[in-house]
Amino acid sequence: MSQAVSDQGVPMTGAAHRANRAKRVNQRARSLKRAKRIALHVLLVFGTLVSVFPFYWTAVMATNTTEDMYRNPPALVPGPHLVRNVQRVFDNVDFMGSLLNTIIVACATTFLVLLIDSLAAFTFAKYEFPGNRMLFRFLLLTLMLPAQLSLIPRFVLMVELGWAGSLSSLIFPGVANAFGIFLLRQYIQNSVPDDLLQAARLDGCGFLRQYWHVALPAIRPGLAFLGIYTFITAWNDYAWPLVALVDPEKVTLQVALARLNTAHHTDYSMVMAGTLLAVLPLVVVFVLFARQFIRDVMKGALRG
Repeated sequence: MSQAVSDQGVPMTGAAHRANRAKRVNQRARSLKRAKRIALHVLLVFGTLVSVFPFYWTAVMATNTTEDMYRNPPALVPGPHLVRNVQRVFDNVDFMGSLLNTIIVACATTFLVLLIDSLAAFTFAKYEFPGNRMLFRFLLLTLMLPAQLSLIPRFVLMVELGWAGSLSSLIFPGVANAFGIFLLRQYIQNSVPDDLLQAARLDGCGFLRQYWHVALPAIRPGLAFLGIYTFITAWNDYAWPLVALVDPEKVTLQVALARLNTAHHTDYSMVMAGTLLAVLPLVVVFVLFARQFIRDVMKGALRG
């Protein structure tokens, strides 16, 4: 039987041979792990580039002319026409007035959704009352109904209330969000211990103080996510503002930008300039809320 030798040609004992074999196995395992890590980073970088490319292409189109886009190959780098395209947007639509209306609607809707949904979710999660489960199941059933089915009933209701054509018709119909209540209820059940609420009750805290001092600090990541989701949804809403705002001079940003498309010719550079201006506030809101969301999640992971 031949004796095992090392890489330098020196004979090895059985223990040394096993140690050398284990060393090689560990090296192969580390190499495989490193290759998997590199492959994962490559996939993440590729996914990031695919996700960012539409925003980059919007910026490129907004800074060039429509003729540049029809060239072969099309323009792939930003051009010098951004100021001219933005000025044409302002000349064709009341961009600042529509932007103000959209900011009011999105901010008011987000604030009311976070307030009402968190109160309802806290009640469903931590308080037992007759019909609790049945009412919550009925609430979940509303998630299965398409939003388009409620357009006409909502409009009739807004007319009866005298809100048709006002920003109130965009704000109040969506303040009780079934998805938000469901999300925060699950979050509260997992993040707010019953013992902590019981201790708060022993200290004399009522419902509102338990909600404000115990529940809200524990569900800030959930509130941040729901805030981002609600703000973006309200900001990008097109169908309901088109129906509810009967005054053509008082519209939201998405309806105003849709008017840049004409029946016979569409200036895509102008449309993309308006779209770029409309996207910038969403980026700011996402960065602000996402930082809070990620920071609170990491704190929870460290505590765990």
